[in-house]
Formats: sequence, structure tokens, C-alpha cells
Amino acid sequence: MNNNYSNFNATLAIAKASFRSIVRSPSSVVFTLLFPLIFILVFGFIGGNPVRVDVGVMKGSDTQNPVYAALAKSSVIHLINDQPLDQMNSDLVKGHIDAIINITKNESRPLFTVDVQYTKASAEKDNILKSVLSTIFFRMNQLTSNEPPVIAELKETTVSGREYKTIDFILPGQLGFSLLSTGVFGTAFVFLSLRITLVIKRFFATPVKRYSIVLGEALARITFALIGALFIILIGHFAFDFTLIHGVSTVLQMLVLSFVGVVIFMGFGFVVSGIAKNESSVPPIANIITLPQFLLSGTFFSISVFPTWLQPVCKALPLTYLNDAMRKIAFEGASLLDVGHQLLILLIWGIIVYSAAVKLFKWE
Repeated sequence: MNNNYSNFNATLAIAKASFRSIVRSPSSVVFTLLFPLIFILVFGFIGGNPVRVDVGVMKGSDTQNPVYAALAKSSVIHLINDQPLDQMNSDLVKGHIDAIINITKNESRPLFTVDVQYTKASAEKDNILKSVLSTIFFRMNQLTSNEPPVIAELKETTVSGREYKTIDFILPGQLGFSLLSTGVFGTAFVFLSLRITLVIKRFFATPVKRYSIVLGEALARITFALIGALFIILIGHFAFDFTLIHGVSTVLQMLVLSFVGVVIFMGFGFVVSGIAKNESSVPPIANIITLPQFLLSGTFFSISVFPTWLQPVCKALPLTYLNDAMRKIAFEGASLLDVGHQLLILLIWGIIVYSAAVKLFKWE
């Protein structure tokens, strides 16, 4: 009888039963769909990014002048000095930076020429920079009212680029939020519950192999996570004009990233289920893993707003690389090969977390 037993069919049966239980679980629906959609709705209607204008400073630009000093002191202007020109030009077109400035010192009046290049991708930020520059010029000219103005020439140009909307930043972060919640909390609760209620022990009395139990539960959770990811992407696109630069191809690549993300985050769930003694201890342990990633991985706002000393921590978290890869594919039109660096970091995290899971996971 056992020779004719199909563990493949057993795996599918476990996956089917588990998927039904996930769909009927209010907490699974809330964390996977409702919470991300609420944040998308809020940010989609009212925005939410802190006001900050990223301005690239061209190499060779004069920085020993009152214009540069005033811009550096401004609370809303963030000057970028460490990027090559080709990268700044690329970021300007994509809306990753809001303008490029070049200040030239002259031998005669006007003493300085300020050349500013804007982008259509962030028109609102351009207006802020224009206002700041106008204020600087006005104050400086007041100090030299009896002489020709110190700053007499301002050159402005605008390059074309796609508009980088708030939803283009927020939605990938909320998708990562959903995948992390599903992977960690869902996996931890289900395997701990199966162990405590002795369901796994009963499985051992049947011909079902251990890998069938794990694969069945994993297939159900991955399927639910991918359905949720597709739902979030489509709602964002059709309701809030979320950018999908290559249409269906972009959606498919985002789903591949979602698959990679949820598989890795499930590893954290296996670790939590192995450490937790009972169901009440799952949330605190899981929150130690998830909360830093929710807050520091660019889910709600760019990690560049954090203090310099904190940014290395942000850049060490797996959700940071998943969010970054999602945004590059959706808005910039990058391929999976183009985000190979992010995928490599995620793979390293996967190896680390599943190595820990193998040692900590308990069947009984």
C-alpha cells in the first residue's frame, strides 16, 4: 500500500487545505491586503514624503561662495557632491534627484554664474528650489544695493523625464511590507500551531514525508502572497496611476521578486517558530525581526533621510534590497539582471536564515 502512496498528491492536498485556512483567517487577510492597501490609499491621496529637494553639484563647481553656503544651510535642500556626472544626469531624468547645479566664479561682475538644470520628473521640487534661489539672490542683492548685483546671471534648463509620483515610491514599500508580514508571521504561527496541537505528530503516523508537510504549507503561503502582490500592484496602477514602465512584463518581474522575497521571509518564520515556546511569544519575537525592517528599509520614506550613522544598518536589511529592486523594475524599467546586486544580497540572506532555521526548527 505504501509503495503506491503519492507524496506529490499529499503535498498538493496539504497546500489546498492550508490555502483555505489562510483565506479564512482574518489576520492573514489584514496583514497581506488590508494594511498595505490602507497605506497606499492614504499616501496615494495625500502624499507623505518629507519635503526635501535633492540637488546634484557638478564636479568642478565652485563651492567657496555665498550661494553654495546658503544652499548648504537650507533645511529643504540636500546637496549631493559624490556622484559622477553621468550618474547624476541619469538620476535627474529618472526623478531620483531634482536638479543639477553648477556655480562658476567669474573674473568680473557678475561674480558668479549659477547654472541650474531641472527635470520634468519632479516639477514640484523644482519650484521649491527656484523659490530658495530667488530668496538667496534677493538677500544678496540687498547687501549690495549701491553696486551692481553680486549674482547677475541665472541659467535654467529643464530635461524631460517621467514624473516620479508618491505612489511610485510607496507601493513597492507596501508590497514588501505585505510579503514580510506573510512570510514571518504566517509561517511562524502555522508551524508552531501544528506542533503544539500535535498535528505534525499525527502526520508522522502516515506515509506523508516531512518535506511534503513543509512544501504543502509553503506552496499555500506563497500562492496567497503572490495573489496579494498582484492585487496590490493592479490596484495601485489602475486607481493611483502607479508606473509599470513595461506593462505586463514589469508585473511578471515584480511577481518573480515577490516570490524570492516571500521565500526568504518564510525562513525568518521558521526560525521564529523554532524559538517560540507558545503562540503568545510569537509576536514579540517576530516583531524584533520585522519592525526594524518596516521602519528602516525605505518602506515609508527614503533611507537617505536617516542620520549617516544609521544608514549602514538600513543597507544591511533584506527588505531594503527587495524594495529597491521593486522600484527599479517598476519605474526605471530595469530587468531582473539589472537588479542582480539586490538579488545576490537577498540570496546571501536566504542562505544565512535557512541555515539558522535548519538548526532551530522543531518538529515536536
